[in-house]
Amino acid sequence: MKLTFHGAAQTVTGSMHELAVNGRRYLMDCGLYQGRRKEAQERNANFAFAPKNIDAVVVSHAHTDHTGNLPTLVKQGFSGPIYATPATIDLCHSMLPDSAFIQEKDAQFIAKRHSRRRAVGQLDEHEPVEPLYNIADAERTLELFQPVLENTPKEIGPGVSYRPTDAGHMLGSSSVVFDVVEDGKLHRLAYSGDVGRMNLPITRDPDPMPPADYLIMESTYGDRFHDDIGAVKDKLADAVVRAAARGGRIVAPAFAVGRTQQIVLLLHELMREQRIPVIPMFVDSPLAVNITEVFRRHTYLFDEETREFLLRGDDPFGFGLLRYVREVSESKALNDLRGPFLVLSASGMCEAGRVLHHLRNSIENPRNMVLITGFQAEHTLGRKIVEKWPEVPIFGEPTQLRAEVVKINELSGHADQRELLEWMKPMVPTLKRVFLVHGEASQSAALAKAIEAKYGLQVSIPARGESVVLH
Repeated sequence: MKLTFHGAAQTVTGSMHELAVNGRRYLMDCGLYQGRRKEAQERNANFAFAPKNIDAVVVSHAHTDHTGNLPTLVKQGFSGPIYATPATIDLCHSMLPDSAFIQEKDAQFIAKRHSRRRAVGQLDEHEPVEPLYNIADAERTLELFQPVLENTPKEIGPGVSYRPTDAGHMLGSSSVVFDVVEDGKLHRLAYSGDVGRMNLPITRDPDPMPPADYLIMESTYGDRFHDDIGAVKDKLADAVVRAAARGGRIVAPAFAVGRTQQIVLLLHELMREQRIPVIPMFVDSPLAVNITEVFRRHTYLFDEETREFLLRGDDPFGFGLLRYVREVSESKALNDLRGPFLVLSASGMCEAGRVLHHLRNSIENPRNMVLITGFQAEHTLGRKIVEKWPEVPIFGEPTQLRAEVVKINELSGHADQRELLEWMKPMVPTLKRVFLVHGEASQSAALAKAIEAKYGLQVSIPARGESVVLH
């Protein structure tokens, strides 16, 4: 049995790990790497293996850094089954075609700008790029998905079965337990996917994990400790009140899947409690609109607090002042709207989509606010905004960052160091080795040190492309 770490190794994005056993090869996730444009294009377009030689893919959850490169895999020859929970499949039916559409539109925008600049003799360091895949590739990918219910074993190859358990990270997210029989011996491999937190809005708490021999675990916040989730409403209310008082607009880059719905729910509660002013609010993302409909179809995955909304006959994701925006013309009209107002828009790391246009039209005005509600990977525009660079590139143009930047960490869907240590505790008595992935080097190193100190386990932080044989 051999593991190879193809992505999210000593970095946060592009999750992809390979299990080779009994003559078959399986991928755990196939996510997009996000970062510097040229590097991201290179990494995402070139696999370290022939996609046609992969027998199956097991998906932990629908976030782009875990599923977004599946259509490239299919485009380059993969034709096997893709296993995921029903909610994850429904989310991917909206997300993958949307990813293809955004890539096509962004490529067209860059090509036009490049052509205009060349026509007037200006240099442009950003060369035109081809989309990784198109909508047809995404549609072919969707045909390969096969549903696997939570906590239900599924045989996926000779001597290999897996079952998903609720990871508590987002709707339909799962941690994965593989049971592998090789040479007559049973091995159990656990893959965390992304581990959620207790008491997050909407999502249920993570399921306890069974004993395992080996563990591949995320380490996004391996050196950090989140503030109490209870403080998030106070911070959100303070931010909205402050920006509204000066007549500013609030641009909130938000992941269309999970984070947008959490923010909408909290704003709904704050409105009902009369803790924020009456201002227009918009969800400007066709994907987020579609995803919210998927959430409404899977209410059995909600936590008790969110189900109480439903029992009262209330819509957790809708209230009078909130408007969902689909049309491009409506989105553009927001740029001419006078503040105060709030707009939630994807993408969450400010790397693509409509939020770029809102940022370009907002961040040079000190009355406005950029509200960051999720993790921002290294080299992304979102990270540069969080770090408050005085000037940030938007569509390749240097733009002055004068707007107030507010970061709310409490909504993170990733467990912190303390929570990760607690989550892995049921597996500790049988674990032979732990592999830390999905974390920047400093975060993984800190978590490794904590695991070794608390549990005395052998911990590895694999590099991209590294392989390990398990016995």
